[in-house]
Amino acid sequence: MSKRKSNSPNASNHVKRTRSGLREENGEDEDDKDVIGPSQPTPVPYTSQRTSAEVGIVESIFLKNFMCHGLLGPFAFGPNVNFVVGNNGSGKSAVLTALIVGLGGKAHTTNRGSSLRGFVKEGESSADVSITLRNRGQDAYKPEVFGESIVVELRISSEGLRTYKLRSTAGHLVSTKKEELVSILDHFNIQVEECTERLQGAPMPCSKEQGKYHQLRITCFAQVDNPVSILTQEMSKHFLHSKGEGDKYKFFMKATQLEQMKEDYAYIMKTKTVTQNTIEKHEECLEDLKRKYLEKEDKYKSLASLDEMQTKLEELQNQMAWALVTEMEKEMKPSEERVAVEEKATIKYDQKVEEWKTKVVEAETRYKEIHDQLEGISERVQQLQPQCATLKTEAQNFNRAFKQSEAAFHRSKTTLRDLEKDNEQLTRRVDELKHSISQAMGADSRRRMERIETLQAELDTLKHKDSTLAQQIEQFQQAVARGKEELGKISCEERELQRSIEAKQREHRALVASRTDKIKRFGEHMPALLQAIDEAHKGAQFKQKPVGPLGFCMRLKDPELAMAVESCLKTLMTAFCCDNYKDEKVLQSLMSRHFPQGRRPPIIVSEFSGTIYNIRGKSAQHPKYPTVLQALEIDNPVVANCLIDMRAVETILLIKSNQEARQVMQTGAPPVNCREAFTKDGDQVFFNRYYSCEYHRAQYLSRDVEEQIRLLQSEIENQRALVTRVKAQKKEVEDSIRNNENLLSRAYNDGKKAKDRFRKLQLEMTDLQNVEEPQSEDLQPLEEELQEISVKISSARQERDVAHQKMAKLKKEFEEAEHNYRQQKEAISSVAEEADPIKEELSKSDQDVERCKHHKKHYEEKRKAHIGGIQKLKADLGVRKKELEASILKASEICPERLEVRRTAKSLDSEINRLKQKISNQQDLQGDRDEVIRQYQEALENYKNIVMQVKNLKKFIGLMAKIMNSRHKVYTEMRMYLSVRCKYYFDSMLSQRGYMGKMTFNHKNETLAISVQPGEGDKAPLSDMRSLSGGERSFSTVCFVLSLWAIAEAPFRCLDEFDVYMDMVNRRISMDMMLKIAASQRYRQFIFLTPQSMCSLQVNNLIRILRLKDPDRTQTILPFGRRNVVEDSQDQ
Repeated sequence: MSKRKSNSPNASNHVKRTRSGLREENGEDEDDKDVIGPSQPTPVPYTSQRTSAEVGIVESIFLKNFMCHGLLGPFAFGPNVNFVVGNNGSGKSAVLTALIVGLGGKAHTTNRGSSLRGFVKEGESSADVSITLRNRGQDAYKPEVFGESIVVELRISSEGLRTYKLRSTAGHLVSTKKEELVSILDHFNIQVEECTERLQGAPMPCSKEQGKYHQLRITCFAQVDNPVSILTQEMSKHFLHSKGEGDKYKFFMKATQLEQMKEDYAYIMKTKTVTQNTIEKHEECLEDLKRKYLEKEDKYKSLASLDEMQTKLEELQNQMAWALVTEMEKEMKPSEERVAVEEKATIKYDQKVEEWKTKVVEAETRYKEIHDQLEGISERVQQLQPQCATLKTEAQNFNRAFKQSEAAFHRSKTTLRDLEKDNEQLTRRVDELKHSISQAMGADSRRRMERIETLQAELDTLKHKDSTLAQQIEQFQQAVARGKEELGKISCEERELQRSIEAKQREHRALVASRTDKIKRFGEHMPALLQAIDEAHKGAQFKQKPVGPLGFCMRLKDPELAMAVESCLKTLMTAFCCDNYKDEKVLQSLMSRHFPQGRRPPIIVSEFSGTIYNIRGKSAQHPKYPTVLQALEIDNPVVANCLIDMRAVETILLIKSNQEARQVMQTGAPPVNCREAFTKDGDQVFFNRYYSCEYHRAQYLSRDVEEQIRLLQSEIENQRALVTRVKAQKKEVEDSIRNNENLLSRAYNDGKKAKDRFRKLQLEMTDLQNVEEPQSEDLQPLEEELQEISVKISSARQERDVAHQKMAKLKKEFEEAEHNYRQQKEAISSVAEEADPIKEELSKSDQDVERCKHHKKHYEEKRKAHIGGIQKLKADLGVRKKELEASILKASEICPERLEVRRTAKSLDSEINRLKQKISNQQDLQGDRDEVIRQYQEALENYKNIVMQVKNLKKFIGLMAKIMNSRHKVYTEMRMYLSVRCKYYFDSMLSQRGYMGKMTFNHKNETLAISVQPGEGDKAPLSDMRSLSGGERSFSTVCFVLSLWAIAEAPFRCLDEFDVYMDMVNRRISMDMMLKIAASQRYRQFIFLTPQSMCSLQVNNLIRILRLKDPDRTQTILPFGRRNVVEDSQDQ
């Protein structure tokens, strides 16, 4: 059966017939009523999140003159659960039989008859079955032709012949071919008819003379007897009464279709053995056939008559004459073609010369632009110098003003301190007088005066505290600002150190790895890149295999010059060289996989040459110092030419001493053809300038790897220690900033509280002072003087504050001026630093100019040599043409008419000699020509046939063995998987009744043992199903069938009187289990045929109940009426 899902039903266009005995359930008991019309769904208390089936399910069935029923249906089935309810004889089994037969099943599978003619009602000429299948959704079969439903109409004649008509949703006839029905059922995966699969094998001969093609046929029988799809009464009864474990195992194998797979595999292996034996027999007679074929061939070749041989000899001699002419023409043709090609190639050389002329102009323009840029930087430095001097003078002036304001501030502080001392002494004198006066005053006055004094003292304290807090706030603000500025510098320094450590660690890893693999010195990704290049080259992705890294392709003659060479070549040490731009794109793609962006080695594109450039007269000459090219050992000409093109290494001297380098290059004229020089420390020396090396050691060419590793490790440790110190310093600064911020916040809070307290105390003292009291004559002048001093103190404080503000302002202006001066100074330094890369770029540009000139001259020389070669080829071609004319004249004398000869003169000469010898040897040897020819052709044909057959059969056997090994493995795994799933679902089903069970599969002995414990928990022992009661056995059988449902899916399932041997309890539980499964599988259709009334089912839109009226036992023809039926009168 199918495991596809079908669309929603739509059978409005179907030819409808009704039966008076058909009634439907709609949630009420209607035993005494006949309801004619379409079914209504009845809900059940189970839900599912899956949608209904879209393809393959049965929407309706209609029967006419089928079995003992004149008209039956139409039955409109729901997409999920359907109950066909009726007593015996009402037509339930007829519906199931019609479904099997209508979709192509054989009569014997229904257990209702041995021939189709038995299904035609007695006295009628034919029986009709109409089945409507759903055809919706993405898996629909030809929806543009059939629509949302496919109507399968079957007519069975009284002679047992069946005829099909396939109609669309609209009722249009689409096809009458059985093949179309087979395609539909195959598309929906509904297996109800025999299907034959043919495996075309190799040609297998029937005799030595003639071969025929043998076909391997594997037949898979119909699945209508599969209980998972359709469980008929006979199958249910047979299974219930089956007692053997082997029968149960066969039941399981048949339900899962594993039995059919097993039989197919056995038949295939048997066929393989037969084929293998045939191969062995044919191989035995193959040598004998070959021997006979060779004998016949020799006789056949000796049949040529002497006249024919003579004629053949004359023909060969004529061909020989013109073959010589043809060979001379062929020899000349490559020369002519080469002249034409070389003349066309002249354009390429002209283009190359013009191209490099343009590049020379561009390179010189670029050199001038960079030189002008460098001159512009020098002018900018000169322009910035006066402004820097002005800013420095301003900063010095602001500094002097700041120092003066600072001195004034300190003077005002001293004056204020003196006034505060006088105020303190005078206050003490006033207090003494007030004390003496207070002895004569009353208690209230004394208390008021004491309070005023206390308030005054506290006010003075608060004033002093406010002043102190203001100074502290300013100090804390400045400290926080300085700390943040210092923290930024420390963080920047820490990042730079971390980047430096990471770079040195990468270099350290590369050096350590280079102990065993020197290529790792050029980067940890370099070995993987070289391996990828090798694989791409083997795969013919490169026209020429790229060369690199260039530093790996050279060796130093003097190890002390490693730093000088690396400083000279720089990035060329890791560069690769490609022959053309296509190879460059492939290499770029490989680099993108193995190198991070921005760290890829450079690629130089230059046509590969097998020889090193001729640099005589162009290289620098010095009796004492070598050039870079002379200091290197380079085996690959491509590497040497690349260094000459890109760096002009033949013009760069290597001088170990810095002093000698300056003397050679900058004292007088430099050596001939020498552009620059490098010292052993890597410093670069020109005739008018000197650049120090930015590297500290050689990375690629140094031979003492261990010393490099040790030095690099030492540098890493030193930088790590420096990072630790920087981090500690950073932490101290962060702690200081945090502490100052806390102190600043606290000072703000204290100042606010002090001001609030000051206002309150001042109000209180004003109220107390407003009370008039007698004053002493000596006290009043002192108090007046005290007030004057207080005024002076306030004035002095204002002066101090003004002086402090002025000092702060001047300090800020001084710091700004100092900052501007430093910025200007740094700007000058930055502009000066910009000159370094520009100088390097100027040097590279100068090299590019020389390289372009070199290429231009190179192509000019190649063009000149190319033109000379063309002239030489033309002269040689003229000589050959004269020789050809003489040869043609001689051939015309032998054979006036020219012959088209394809063979070589050598082969013709050999055949002429052999033919002459054969003519002399075969004068007397001649036999029956026709017989010899016939025997030869038969022997040749037989031998070729047997060779081809043996070859094809061997190939076929090998392929079959491989496929069968794979399939048998999958078959074993699938059988184990289905067994485990079946056990799991069987236990789950039994547990719903409180049963316990066990399924034991023995695939070796092909047995399935089922034991069931019907209740009482673990107390009751497991027992064989044969010892169970009829109801318990039926329930266990239902559980087994449901477990098979779970592992063998189908679009619809039919069960005929599954509950016939169950009691009410087991029937109720079994029904609930099946309804739960049906509700959880809305994409599958269930059709249950039962004699039970099913009136206990709750109303649910997933269940549809079709009730059949009891048959009338008193008449032979049932009283069915027709309603809304359109009979198709067409025959097949």
